[in-house]
Amino acid sequence: MAYAIVRAHLCRFDTPGVWRRRIVLGMGDPRLWTDVRLRAAWARRDWAAVLREYKRTAGISQLKLGELIGMPQSHVSLIVRGKRRVLTAEVIQRITEGLQVPDELRGLTDHSAVEGGSWSPDPQLRERIAHAHATGRADLRTADWIGKVLTEHRKAEDVVGGRDLWQVVKAQLNSVTGLLPTASGGSADRLLILAAEHAHWLSWVAAGQGRRGAAISWLDLGAGWALEAGSSDLVSWFARVRSQYTLRHANDPVRALRTAEAATYGLGGGRLSPAAESIALHATSLAAAAVGERDRAQQLADRAYDLAVQVPDEEERPGWLYWLDPVRAMLNRTDVAYASRNWSAAVDGYREALGMLANYPRDHARYSERLQDAERRV
Repeated sequence: MAYAIVRAHLCRFDTPGVWRRRIVLGMGDPRLWTDVRLRAAWARRDWAAVLREYKRTAGISQLKLGELIGMPQSHVSLIVRGKRRVLTAEVIQRITEGLQVPDELRGLTDHSAVEGGSWSPDPQLRERIAHAHATGRADLRTADWIGKVLTEHRKAEDVVGGRDLWQVVKAQLNSVTGLLPTASGGSADRLLILAAEHAHWLSWVAAGQGRRGAAISWLDLGAGWALEAGSSDLVSWFARVRSQYTLRHANDPVRALRTAEAATYGLGGGRLSPAAESIALHATSLAAAAVGERDRAQQLADRAYDLAVQVPDEEERPGWLYWLDPVRAMLNRTDVAYASRNWSAAVDGYREALGMLANYPRDHARYSERLQDAERRV
C-alpha cells in the first residue's frame, strides 16, 4: 500500500517514466559492489554480466532487478541472455543509478584501453602525491570502503584474474590519492599505505601480464609511498617482491639475495611483525638456495616457518599477507627444499600441503607440477 501511494505521488508531479527511477535509487545496495566478479563485469562493460552478477550477489529476482533499474523483467531477461544489447547512455545511466554503482567505478575507461603504456603509472599520480600532506581534514570513509574492496580483490584475483580488474584498481588508487591533498599527519600516512597496497597489486598483475617494466614502475612508486608513511612491514614487503622479480625475471640471484636481506630489517633498526619477517626470510632463503648456500637456505626457511605459524589468524597479519596461513607457510618451506634440490623433502612437503590447499586453483596447479617434477627426480 505504501509503495502505491508513493508511486501515485511521484506520477502526479514528475514526467512519465521518471518516478520509477527515483523510487529505486534508495533500493540498490552499494555495499554489494565489494564483489569482485561484479566489479570485473562493470570494468568490461559487459552489461549482461553486470545484471547477472548483481542479481547473484543481491540474491534477488529478475523482477526485482528490473524494478531497481526501471526496466521490465522481460527486457532484463533479454539483456542477460544476450538477446538485447545495451547501447544507449540513458539505459546505462539507469543501471548506474539503480544499482548504486560506486563513484570510483563510474568514470572507467574502456577495457580495451589496457594496452601499451597504459599499464604504467599515470604521470599525474606523481604530481598528486607531491602535493600531499597539506593542512586539512580528509574524509576517510571513502578510503575505508576502498580498503575493504582491495581486500576482496586480493582474495579473488586467483580465480577472477587481474586483467579485468586492472582499470577498477587504478580508479580506486586515483580516489585514494585524490584524498591526500586534504590529509595530514596520521591520516596522510594511512592513505599513503593504502595507495602503496594498490601499487603492489597493480605491479603484481602487470608482471603476470608480462609487463615487467610497468611492474617495476608500480613497485618503485609503492615502495616510496610505504617509506614515506613509515611502514616497516610494507617497505620490507616491497623489497621482498623486488627480490622475487630479480630472481625470476632477471636471473640474478646475487642481487636478489642482497635485496631480500635488506627486506629483513625494519625502518630505523626496528623489528618487523612476525608475518612480515617470515616472508622476508623466505625470500632470502630462496635467493640463498639459488646461489648455492643450501644449508643457510634451509635454516632461513625453518625460521620463516616458525614465525609464520605464530600468527595463524588472518586478523593478526598485515592485509597483503592474508594468505600466509600454516598451509602456505608449509608450502614456502617446501619451495626452499625444492630450490635446494632436496627432492625427498619437497615431495613430502608438497604432498602434505596440497591436500589442505583450497580455493586457489592456479596455485594448486603450479604446486602440483612441482610435486610431479620432484617425484621424477627422487
